[in-house]
Amino acid sequence: MGETGDISNIEMIPPQVKAFLQSGYDDLERFWEQAALESTDEIYWFKKWDRAFERDYPTFKWYSGGLTNVCFSAVDYNVMKDRAGKAALISEIGETGEVKVVTYGQLLDMVKKYAAALRGLGVKKGDRVVIYMPMGIEPVVSMLACARIGAIHVVIFAGFSYKAVADRIELSGAEYVLTQDVNHRRGNVIPLKKVIDDAIAEVPSGQVKKVAVLFASAEPACEMEPGRDIEWDEFLSLSEGNSGDVEWMESNEPLFLLPTSGTTAKPKVTVHVHGGYQQYVYSMGKWIYKIRPDDVWFATSDIGWIVGHSYNVYGPLVSGCTTILFEGTPDHPRKDMLWDVIDRNRVTALWTSPTGVRGLMKLGLEEAQKHDLSSVERVFCAGEVLNPAAWEWIQKEAFEDSIPVIDHMWQTETSGPIVGNPYGLGMYPVKPGSATLGVPGVLVDIVDEKTGESCAPGEKGMFVIKEPFPGLTPTLWGDPERYRNDYWEYIDTLKGMYCSGDGAYTDDDGYIWFVGRADEVIKISAHRIGTIEIENALISHPAVMECGVSGVPDDFRGEVACAFVVLKAGLEPSEELKKELINHVRNVMGPIVVFRDIEFVHVLPKTRSGKIMRRVMKALWLGKDLGDLSTIEDGASVEEIKDAIGKMRVGESA
Repeated sequence: MGETGDISNIEMIPPQVKAFLQSGYDDLERFWEQAALESTDEIYWFKKWDRAFERDYPTFKWYSGGLTNVCFSAVDYNVMKDRAGKAALISEIGETGEVKVVTYGQLLDMVKKYAAALRGLGVKKGDRVVIYMPMGIEPVVSMLACARIGAIHVVIFAGFSYKAVADRIELSGAEYVLTQDVNHRRGNVIPLKKVIDDAIAEVPSGQVKKVAVLFASAEPACEMEPGRDIEWDEFLSLSEGNSGDVEWMESNEPLFLLPTSGTTAKPKVTVHVHGGYQQYVYSMGKWIYKIRPDDVWFATSDIGWIVGHSYNVYGPLVSGCTTILFEGTPDHPRKDMLWDVIDRNRVTALWTSPTGVRGLMKLGLEEAQKHDLSSVERVFCAGEVLNPAAWEWIQKEAFEDSIPVIDHMWQTETSGPIVGNPYGLGMYPVKPGSATLGVPGVLVDIVDEKTGESCAPGEKGMFVIKEPFPGLTPTLWGDPERYRNDYWEYIDTLKGMYCSGDGAYTDDDGYIWFVGRADEVIKISAHRIGTIEIENALISHPAVMECGVSGVPDDFRGEVACAFVVLKAGLEPSEELKKELINHVRNVMGPIVVFRDIEFVHVLPKTRSGKIMRRVMKALWLGKDLGDLSTIEDGASVEEIKDAIGKMRVGESA
């Protein structure tokens, strides 16, 4: 890729896109000021900013002195532009089949009422409000209402354990909680209010002042704490006599807090702000996703994750389109749930994760073929690398090569894409397995950790960002030192660069290929091999549905690979298949890949957002503490990996 800003030799970039990219490299501050000036049709500024960018290392400010409010841009501004009768939210509950549609006009009325109710509850500007609810209208309106009055929402995925919820309540200092009595998942009743009660018992006494509870069950059975807990109708009645007016926020005042998803040992509480955040998610929505007002946008994420915040809620609403909120699983009560949502709602753009794609593969192509998918114009994937085999399936089989399926990369800390293919500006050729190039307005590079110098094509290094951009978290809540040390001063040679923690390399065309977290890169006999590279090779075998790879110590080679493989339905594990997979990887990647062993499992340890927790696999092998497991999807996966490692060790000693 050469030094940051050198895109002149990348021939695959359309000329108009190359000029736009270059303007960001030439003058980043001017680039983002111009972007903001050109976005005022969709982003409302009560007062224009005094200065586009200010740096106070390691933190920074964008659009300082400007007054705005993302809720006003997302709701009021759309009504002002005659979109009151347009559908803003479509909520679907897969378990029950319930569908609700809320127009922008109705949404404004609801948000004003919720905002007034929050004020009646005692919530003030700067207060933190936990929202622990499944996907639906009420939690989204609650998010917008918090933003409207200057409160800081802390949305917690409604599948986390009480301990994980307690940690987040305590870390944020939240005094108010909005929750639901129960949720239904695969026919089971999940007692959400009980989780909140147990969590509150773990935090300092008296911290949580009020809990508002929405009853979703026909016969509410949860306990209510007198003086603290109130029913939803009572909560909404507090709107009487209180104002639902917008609170104008300085651009750099917090909008929400969101902990990282937990592939690292301890989640960090990221902060996102009103001004820079809404500008970034809108711009990326326009340049990367081409979100427009006539879209029916469907992101399969959850509001508990950054994708849910940015592209289930704020990005689509600021852009004035219709966004679908789906609560449920892709295979219950039917195996075609997501395809059915796409068909009935005439979805124009789909955003999902590689794990989601592999899940749809597992359910079978015939489920997609039951439905008319012709309304879909483009598909986007992020969360982990979209393995070439998964890309091939959704691109060529599910959508019959009729539309582009685009991989890209971002983090909780970045609020939106940082590497991608700019569908909205002019696409580059797709290379399956590559996230493509750095997005406009973000100065990316891959550098040698020993020297801090840019890596040559094919040379693996640390993926970094050279300068702050509007969507980047400017600090960690209550922990500025960790922010400095973990991101901007990760190691001395990289001081002053934002370190993503991801290992990557570029090819001769400048395309970026991620190989796993930097601390997950395996060094076999001095060769640096990414875990994702080995996983891609394994998944390219027709028997493999998905897999996880970790490096483990080896006395002779330093490290070798250890793989855990989930087979496709109907296939049985065998020693012959294990040998076949090892030979397959060596044929694909060469003899430099050496395995300690391969074991077959039914499930991999993943976060609830679908990221494989490779650090857990490695820690189990080394017998180390597993660290924070609050975001793990299925605790049984840990036991399965532990059993698999036991089998490997028995094989070693035999």
